[in-house]
Amino acid sequence: MKAITFDTFGGTEVLHEAEIEIPRPAPGQVRVRVRAVGVNPVDGKIRSGAMEKIFPTTLPAVPGGEIAGVVDELGEGVEEFTVGDEVLGWSDTGSYAQYALAPVAVLARKPSGLDWTHAAALPVAGDGADRALDLLDVKAGETLLIHGASGALGTIAVQLAVARGARVIGTAGPANQEYVTSLGATALVYGDNLVERVRVLAPNGIDAVLDAAGKGALENSITLRGGTDRIVTTADFRARELGVVFSEGPQRRSGTRLAELARQAADGTLITTVGRTFPLAEAAKAQQASDAGHNRGKIVLTVD
Repeated sequence: MKAITFDTFGGTEVLHEAEIEIPRPAPGQVRVRVRAVGVNPVDGKIRSGAMEKIFPTTLPAVPGGEIAGVVDELGEGVEEFTVGDEVLGWSDTGSYAQYALAPVAVLARKPSGLDWTHAAALPVAGDGADRALDLLDVKAGETLLIHGASGALGTIAVQLAVARGARVIGTAGPANQEYVTSLGATALVYGDNLVERVRVLAPNGIDAVLDAAGKGALENSITLRGGTDRIVTTADFRARELGVVFSEGPQRRSGTRLAELARQAADGTLITTVGRTFPLAEAAKAQQASDAGHNRGKIVLTVD
């Protein structure tokens, strides 16, 4: 099968297309013929070697872990899915490939009203937003500041927080102000004098902060909160140095919850935004765009 691999850590130039063996599912797994792949910032950090202490990588490696596609083989004992089912979720093997393996517990059926690219945009962003909002214990009537509100995770987090009854102030670039407003947040341009501008919008203070941007927003967040309490980042690896909670790990991945979010995305009550798509062969370009940041919504690879 065709896959994108890297044999050494480095920039996007280390990514290349290769022919590798098609995997076979183990008990409790299915094999998925991949149709779309979510590209996430962590993919580039793993490729560069920056995540090696947290996620040790055996080389050569296939990047990625977020998929949408069609079940084409069942592992022993699998009864939850059948061959031909359209699914979305997380893979056990690298997802930048024509085929990937996935545990049944972290897969959901794709609703017919949800296309492949938007399906691939949902698992990581939905799981990350759920986990961060729960860590922050966001409640109705509170004011939540979200940095990176126009990104894939920020897009979902804004909507889920608003659904909880919170008021959301979302930072984003100038080109994404109307977009952030459309999600239900009060939009604010990131940059100079941010603390003062947030205080004008929230004179009674900020109850919690979610940093989904990872672009140096933690110091301002600490100033606004008067300490590190109720600040969570999903993107800034300086968190521990500053005493801030870094939200990470697969502990919340749930096919049941993903199915619920997918139904909402299919019926339009939850907006999923695909900012850019690239064919699998152009994975290096996709990761360049992801590494650069400031993207609206999700970057997705399409697989023939």
